[in-house]
Amino acid sequence: MLRIDRLDSQILGRLTDNARAAVADLASSLGVARNTVMSRIRRLEQTGVLSGFMPLVDLEAVGIPVQAFVALELDQRQMADVVASLSELAHVLEINTQAGREDLLARVAAPTHRELQEVVNQMIQIDGVRHTVTTMIVSTPLPFRTQPLLDRLTAEAGFGRSTPAAT
Repeated sequence: MLRIDRLDSQILGRLTDNARAAVADLASSLGVARNTVMSRIRRLEQTGVLSGFMPLVDLEAVGIPVQAFVALELDQRQMADVVASLSELAHVLEINTQAGREDLLARVAAPTHRELQEVVNQMIQIDGVRHTVTTMIVSTPLPFRTQPLLDRLTAEAGFGRSTPAAT
């Protein structure tokens, strides 16, 4: 586990805002050397803290306005097979395990409510799925984020070199 400092957090925040930001621009805005930013990004990638850069796709803008969370109760002995089967469904965007009555929570998207229903019907047919509960997403007033938490956790960490966490 790597302990990050305020500089790491600020680099991550700027990359979250603009993944295409040039290293020179990041260095200038942070008041540090270009090589410092490059080495920090490289270290964050090598330790798995930063695992890539990807575009944020507005599904509604490409004709996929219907999204839902589908909670699935499973025969838990078949979890790996169920996850593999769900992963083959193009409409399934994300799968999380959870504690509670249902075992998995899948985020699903479709162009129409009818197509969403067809996907849910396919899900319930998977061996090991006992039942599903579907919750429609009406809007996302706060999309997934990490920066406020990173900023809070590194507020007292200084702006110097990161060190591995004590074991």
